[in-house]
Amino acid sequence: MLKPATHGDRWFTVINGTLLIIFALVTILPIIHVFAMSFATVEETLSGKFILWPSEWTTEAYKYIFDTGVFFLSLKNTVWITVVGTFINVVVTALLAYVCSRPQFSARRVIMFLVLFTMLFGGGMIPTYLVVKGTGLINSLWALILPGAVSAFNMLVMRDFFESLPEELIESARIDGCGDLRILWRIVMPLSLPILATFTLFYAVGNWNQYFSAILYLNDPDKWPLQILLRQVVLVGQADIYANLDPTVPIPPSLSIQMATVVLASFPIVVLYPFLQRYFVQGLTLGAVKG
Repeated sequence: MLKPATHGDRWFTVINGTLLIIFALVTILPIIHVFAMSFATVEETLSGKFILWPSEWTTEAYKYIFDTGVFFLSLKNTVWITVVGTFINVVVTALLAYVCSRPQFSARRVIMFLVLFTMLFGGGMIPTYLVVKGTGLINSLWALILPGAVSAFNMLVMRDFFESLPEELIESARIDGCGDLRILWRIVMPLSLPILATFTLFYAVGNWNQYFSAILYLNDPDKWPLQILLRQVVLVGQADIYANLDPTVPIPPSLSIQMATVVLASFPIVVLYPFLQRYFVQGLTLGAVKG
């Protein structure tokens, strides 16, 4: 039987709800301001008369961005890095995790030591840059993918998951004549869809947010991903990077261009996140309990 709420319980509910509403407003008000600023007219943007909602809406900033094609070029680079990079990340991680999960593989202890070593000791920024330069990857999108093809932590969690699978399934497949690659593809991978989906999402978010490596290794503006375009437009204040050469087209205020760039760059993640949220939650507890 439930006890009736006491006076203290009711006060706690009121205070807790009030604090949550305040925190929600603090979070959402800047987002509304950025969105509204991207649609504000020149007069309101320059005068700063509005805070959350403009009195008149205009899409001039978006038209200016779309007419130049610079944004779509950066978006194409980011999508390419995300798709290709995530595919390589998941494939290489799964292959390495499967090999290290097999007890009959004699060199797995050596490989595990090397993987764990990278988690404790990093080469540093300058040695890593020299390695990337020595392999000829400077100013190439591959420089954002190959040096970080495997996450040591993700590989360890995936290896533990593979080890938790019934060994009888693997042995029965070997008796039927399956090799390791066929066992991995036909048996292990279908049973590992939850962990594969989770790490695919984690790798995809990491590749989408490529920033520091792109600053180090990419010199050609045509190869910049969205994060570098955002840096140039918002932080550096280089709103004229879109460089619309048509003199008849009026140039919107730089602040409107900055806010429109932020909205466009955030739009794909904002749309996809509600559908992928459960994988984030699942990833927080993945590997925490091993049966």
